[in-house]
Amino acid sequence: MSLNKKKSETFWLLAILGLLILLSFFAALGSVPLFDVDEGAFSEATREMIVSKNYLTTYLNGAPRFDKPILIYWLQLAAVKLFGLNEFSFRLPSALAGTAWATSIFLFVRKEADNRQAFLATAMMVLSLQVIVIAKAAIADGLLNCFLAITMFALLHHYKTGSKHALHLAFAAAGFGMLTKGPIAIIIPFAVTFLFSLQEGTLKKWLRMILSPSGIILFLVIALPWYLLEYHDQGMDFVNGFFFKHNISRFNSSFEGHSGSLFYYLPVIILGLMPFTGLFFTVFFRAKALFSDSTNRFLFIWFGFVFLFFSLSGTKLPHYMIYGYTPLFILMARAFPLSSHPWRCALWPLILLAGLVCLPFFLQRTLLEINDTYIKALLAGATELMGETYLLVVIASIAGVTAIQFLSRFPAEGKLIATGVVFSVLINFYLMPLSGKLLQEPVKEAAFLARKEGYKIVMWKSYNPSFLLYSESFVEKRSPKPGEIVLTTVKQLDKLEHPIVLYSKYGIVMAKLRQ
Repeated sequence: MSLNKKKSETFWLLAILGLLILLSFFAALGSVPLFDVDEGAFSEATREMIVSKNYLTTYLNGAPRFDKPILIYWLQLAAVKLFGLNEFSFRLPSALAGTAWATSIFLFVRKEADNRQAFLATAMMVLSLQVIVIAKAAIADGLLNCFLAITMFALLHHYKTGSKHALHLAFAAAGFGMLTKGPIAIIIPFAVTFLFSLQEGTLKKWLRMILSPSGIILFLVIALPWYLLEYHDQGMDFVNGFFFKHNISRFNSSFEGHSGSLFYYLPVIILGLMPFTGLFFTVFFRAKALFSDSTNRFLFIWFGFVFLFFSLSGTKLPHYMIYGYTPLFILMARAFPLSSHPWRCALWPLILLAGLVCLPFFLQRTLLEINDTYIKALLAGATELMGETYLLVVIASIAGVTAIQFLSRFPAEGKLIATGVVFSVLINFYLMPLSGKLLQEPVKEAAFLARKEGYKIVMWKSYNPSFLLYSESFVEKRSPKPGEIVLTTVKQLDKLEHPIVLYSKYGIVMAKLRQ
């Protein structure tokens, strides 16, 4: 291929990727209320930082919050200063991090293979269901994945070429990752590169890489100052809260009820990679052929370590598996030419869409068997929202995917990406707004009412940090007393003495207790 033709191809592929990123990460970025618990907690902690002007320690409802390090809060703070206190601002850092994450995949694969494979790997990342959600979420995981990908790519490049610049980039990215989510930003690169070097028989080379004095100094210059200042400010409360409670305890035990079996992440992967799940199985059916390449071995070890590490962890959350998605997208792009029947990849998204068509009917039947009044109110709200429009939208999506596969003249890669576009449109412009209307709109409306009327709220038997953000006030978390106004769920309403309901929707209730 001539140089000019290659430049032209690169331009058009990047232009298409840019449009896909706008569609998946930025479209309707601020149109859905912040979801509880995580989005509400991160965003409220940033709001309290603005109010208190304490830019070192994060607080939630006036109490120190040691869940995560500081970087995501600083970035949200900068976005709020530029664009105001709204959903768009709180989610913008994640969307930008998702863009940088996608860019790192494209540049790495392009260097390892070619433009087209780089495009396919990146497009699948941009259009996969779980990444779409994470790259629009006001939490730290999109940012961590960006730094984690850069760290891993740079370490592999240094391993192959001996590049000092790549090594320094890896340590710098790990430093920023440490400021984003803590030790996991170094645990994964350390373990994966060790296992890879062990498999390759190059442990001495690994030791020289990991123990690079200039790299360690660069890492410490970036990450250490905040940790030292935070310890100076909060003392052992920070050490116990962050390192022991939110890191070690999460691995050793089930934290906040987030547990699961050893197979917890299999359905997470199947759903999270939609609509490209079929290629996940192709990767493992063709693992022997792929494993002959050293880069592929590195990618397999990367995914395998993340899968095993978090499968063995006491605390299990769906977004933990995303730390191992980057190598999967690259392996899936490499496995695609080995797929003997590419059209079968469309079966997985069609099965999911068929399930979405059946969902309202399943919920209606479940509604008759549920006794929990809050769940019952939530399901009733869901069946109300999932009317004719919902069915028409999902059926149209099925028709679109089917037409792409069997009626269009797109090449196989084009059909794959076009199916991803259908999913991205469905998620961003219909399913996420629908979920927001059901799960978060009641909390937001109740918060606006409380702010308008100047209510002092007691939050009881519910935890909705987004309420704090939207009401721009603190709450007391305890049993309510006569004369107080309580935010709770409909399930708790009959336990209150003479409540006067001020607001009620989809199971969320704000009520005043008579004196």
